[in-house]
Amino acid sequence: MVGCGLQYPNHLKSIILRRRTAVLTIQPFDFQSRTRFVFGGGSIERVGELAAELRSACVLVVSDRGIMEAGHDAAAIKSLQDAGLRVESFHDFAENPTSAMVDAGVRKAAEVKPDLLVGLGGGSSMDCCKGINFVYSCGGRIHDYHGVGKATCDLLPMIAIPTTSGTGSEAQSFALISDAETHVKMPCGDPRAACRIAILDPQLTLTQPHQVTALTGIDALSHAIETQVTLRRNAISTTYSRRAFGLLANSFSRVLSEPNDLDARSEMQLGACFAGMAIENSMLGAAHATANPLTARYNITHGQAVGLMLPAVVRLNGSILNQEGHGAWYSDLVNDLDQNSSTTRVSHSDAPQHLAAMIETWLDQAGLAQSLDQLQIPRSDIESLSQDAMTQWTGTFNPVPLDVDRCRGLYESVAKD
Repeated sequence: MVGCGLQYPNHLKSIILRRRTAVLTIQPFDFQSRTRFVFGGGSIERVGELAAELRSACVLVVSDRGIMEAGHDAAAIKSLQDAGLRVESFHDFAENPTSAMVDAGVRKAAEVKPDLLVGLGGGSSMDCCKGINFVYSCGGRIHDYHGVGKATCDLLPMIAIPTTSGTGSEAQSFALISDAETHVKMPCGDPRAACRIAILDPQLTLTQPHQVTALTGIDALSHAIETQVTLRRNAISTTYSRRAFGLLANSFSRVLSEPNDLDARSEMQLGACFAGMAIENSMLGAAHATANPLTARYNITHGQAVGLMLPAVVRLNGSILNQEGHGAWYSDLVNDLDQNSSTTRVSHSDAPQHLAAMIETWLDQAGLAQSLDQLQIPRSDIESLSQDAMTQWTGTFNPVPLDVDRCRGLYESVAKD
């Protein structure tokens, strides 16, 4: 070994040096999976059994009213009650949960005094549940937990049961809560907010309306794509990003055209979960940074907003990453899809455009808008949108540094069809 008295020829020394240099380019990571994942059709029926394993006596189920109408709420409550637990419910929140909705949930929790929380539904249900957990467990208000690592004590154990295939919140230690007055999104993250158990039951996703399937699917795809290229990307995150993208890209068109295809629904749910795990170990980028102001200012649904911005961001990032020698970052995603076919591999330089075109095809299939004009957002607002985008935390992780000019360019590139 080098350094142990052995001498190597010069050509071998150069190879060893290159290999050492290559190893040093791998980003360090600190990874621990804090969540137990239970996957399978009908697995919602195990929630009572799993809650009992946590030695719980009283459960607060946080689910939106659409989940009640679909019957999922009743199924979870029956399983919990059959296990001998006292169960109460909180439903007074909506999409993009706000600080006021969290406050209402905390008041409910104060009445119920639960020792376990269950977040049942889409990302809004799970995020609202986490937000309630922060404030009920540690006191104060949700604004106190804006950022990372702000929890002052252990939180209640939480079981997440996603009914959509989008945010991957079940795999993350973050809650995304909007300020009730300013509508600014506040990411609140702490390792202690990670769910103790996530139940992935693909049968629950069969009841999603077509539009929800479309919007949440685009959101999940954006997570897989953005986490692949952030400044915090590492060996763990890219493993999840690439696997998530493969599952989602293989199944998204299928669930749009064949909504009862349970295999496709299963792939979408697992893909969204893996993308959530990628976020937990990486972060998001410019597509989310430029999408969030569209949601805050015009109430554009998140999946629509991020879908609108994603192709432009891929093209921007790709042009710079290729110049910097990181062209493989996007091509890895694209070429993973063709590894079992005879299709010619997409080059590093062509991959960003190829990927952006794929996203646009999915947006077409989903029936989503692809311009500010279609969303009736005036181009005169681009300057203020650009300023807002610069305040977004996710933008700081984009592989290409954002400035007002670049944000303005992204919005201008999607201004019209």
